[in-house]
Amino acid sequence: MKYSWLGIVAGLGLVLAAVPALAHHAVAAQYDMQKPIEITGALKKMEFINPHSMLHLEVANTDGTKTEWVFQTTNAGTLRSRGLARSGPGALEAGATYTVKGYAARNGNPMGFLRTLIFPDGKEMVFWFGDPSGN
Repeated sequence: MKYSWLGIVAGLGLVLAAVPALAHHAVAAQYDMQKPIEITGALKKMEFINPHSMLHLEVANTDGTKTEWVFQTTNAGTLRSRGLARSGPGALEAGATYTVKGYAARNGNPMGFLRTLIFPDGKEMVFWFGDPSGN
């Protein structure tokens, strides 16, 4: 009987250890919330991935060269719930001009955190409302 009680406790310990962590990293760790940016460019692609989708814009520089900016945003499920889709109705149009309002990467790379997306027709969609913990 002593060994079966020990087995139950050990088994319960393993089950509890397997529960996924509910932690989330802070947006402010990667992106400078004191450096809001507004970037306009042609949509290269939109990656509907979890846990964070990525929007790629090709931005024309003043010297005539182009830079690809990558913006991190919410998960694929949230994008779908807001009416966006990978293809068909609700899909963002590759090559169309979009504007992103967000925050620049701390490391200086052409990356950012997407707060608001402005569509070619002027419609705005807010993806993040300002919780620095990333929620």
